[in-house]
Amino acid sequence: MLTNDVRFEGFTSQDWESFLALWKPRAAPAHDASRRRGGLLLIHDGRVVRKLVHSERGRRVPGQSWPMSLEELGESERVSWIFVAQMGAIEALMDRWAERTKRGDELTAQLLTLAGIAEELVTEGRMELWPHRLKGLRVPTEAMVDKTFDVLCPDGKALLLGIFHGGDLETSMLLRRRGKGFDLFAGPDELRPHLGHMSGEWRRDYRHLARAAEVRYAPLHVGMFVERDVFLALQTDASPGAWAKAVAVRDVMVTPLPAVVAMGLAADAVRVLFGPVTRSLPQGDNGGRRDPLRSYVGSSLGKLLGFGALERKLGFDPLDALRLVLRRDD
Repeated sequence: MLTNDVRFEGFTSQDWESFLALWKPRAAPAHDASRRRGGLLLIHDGRVVRKLVHSERGRRVPGQSWPMSLEELGESERVSWIFVAQMGAIEALMDRWAERTKRGDELTAQLLTLAGIAEELVTEGRMELWPHRLKGLRVPTEAMVDKTFDVLCPDGKALLLGIFHGGDLETSMLLRRRGKGFDLFAGPDELRPHLGHMSGEWRRDYRHLARAAEVRYAPLHVGMFVERDVFLALQTDASPGAWAKAVAVRDVMVTPLPAVVAMGLAADAVRVLFGPVTRSLPQGDNGGRRDPLRSYVGSSLGKLLGFGALERKLGFDPLDALRLVLRRDD
C-alpha cells in the first residue's frame, strides 16, 4: 500500500481540513432521521456481556446474558454494526500477529496476516462482526493485492482526485505508485502555482490541474474531477446508475478513463436496467448454493461487461466481492 519512504506533501492546514471533510460519515438525506448511527463493541465471557461500548454514546450498561440476538441488539441500540469478541480474543489476535510477522514485512503483508488471523478467530467462534456482509469473502493473498494495484494504478503512474468549489480548486489528492506501493501522497499546494489563470469553470479548468500533476509528479492513470457538493451527494446516493449518470452528464469528469473504471461505470449503468429483473428472480439458497438462474444472469452480465478478463487478471471475481461488501441487511 505505502512504501517505507512514503512522503506526504502539498497540504496546507486548510487543504487538509477540506480533504478530511470529504470523508466524514454522513447520512443519506432521505433517511437522515431514521438512519442507524455508529456501532457497538461487545466483550463477553461466554455467559455474560462484560463490556458494551457505543462508538458515539460511550459505555452502555453490560450484564446481559450471552449468547443473545445481535439483530435485536442492533435494532434496540439503532447501530449499523456490532463487533463481538470473547474475553481474551483481542489479546490472542495481537499475540498471533506478533508471532507471524517477520522483520522486513511490508505493510501490505502485515495487514493481510492480521486479516487472516482475524478470520481464524471468527471461525473459532471467538470473534464476530454483525451484520455478516463480508461472510464468504476470503482474505486475499499478497499476489492478489499486487495484481489489483497493478490494474488500478500501474507502477510509475498516479491517481488524482480534484475537488472544486465555487469555480476554484478547493483540495486535491494524488497518489503515486512506485514498486509495490505508493510512495507519495500529495495535496494541491504544490500544484496551484502551475495552474495558470483559472476561468472559474471547473469543467475547463480541470485540464490545467491534470497537466500540472503530470508535469510535477507522474503520468496519470486515473483522474477524477468533481464539485464538492456533487461528490458528497454521490457518497450517499445508493440509487442504481448514480455514478454512471453523473459521468454521462459531466457532473463528474474522469480522464484518463482506463478499462477497469469504464467497466465499473458500465456495471453501474446496467444495474438500472437489470436490477428489477434480478430482484424478481427466485432467491432460494438451493442448499447453500446460489440459485442457478440468478447465477446465469449474473455471469452473463459479467461477460457482457468484460469482467471475465479482469477476474483472470486479478485472481478473484470483483462483482462477487462488490456484492458482498455493498450488501445491506436493513
